[in-house]
Amino acid sequence: MSIRVEKVVTSGTFALDGGEWEVDNNIWLIGDDSEVVIVDAAHNARPIIDAVGGRTVKAIVCTHGHNDHVTVAPELSAELDAPILLHPADDVLWEQTHPGITHAVLEDGQRISVAGTEILALHTPGHSPGSTCLYLPEAGQLFSGDTLFSGGPGATGRSYSDFPTIIGSIRERLFALPAETKVNTGHGDGTSICDESPHLEEWIARGN
Repeated sequence: MSIRVEKVVTSGTFALDGGEWEVDNNIWLIGDDSEVVIVDAAHNARPIIDAVGGRTVKAIVCTHGHNDHVTVAPELSAELDAPILLHPADDVLWEQTHPGITHAVLEDGQRISVAGTEILALHTPGHSPGSTCLYLPEAGQLFSGDTLFSGGPGATGRSYSDFPTIIGSIRERLFALPAETKVNTGHGDGTSICDESPHLEEWIARGN
């Protein structure tokens, strides 16, 4: 299998509802020696461009519209001549960071071709209305954005988020994937479906 996954980490500020938090973000490159898809566009374009290394970028896919995941999407799009894909339910968040700048539509069930395989978009609202995870069946890997982390679901205490909705998305969409699926998260360490799925009822009881 020629396809591979590479990680770039950038640091910066997440801002929402009048608050600001310093965060480290994971950016993922999915592809081979000739072409890649970039997952998320956080904080600083240069490390991402350097990691691309001159390869053709098929798309810049934003898992959701929070500013720390879309910061440099327009800059990357211009520099790398690649479309930005974001679920339209997150346009209200996108506009807070990039007012008046357009992007292409990411739809549930959409398939993005790269390096001889396909990435499947899974709409998983809850952390935000348009949150979307990306599933790479060939490699058995999921790119969960801020929907699922090691230890539980993404935060739902801010505007445009909802705890019952994210629980439903995780239960119905993510935990339906093969148990051995590796989960590459938007922040921090990765996990797997089999490591997280036994804890769903604990998360529900705990709330968020």
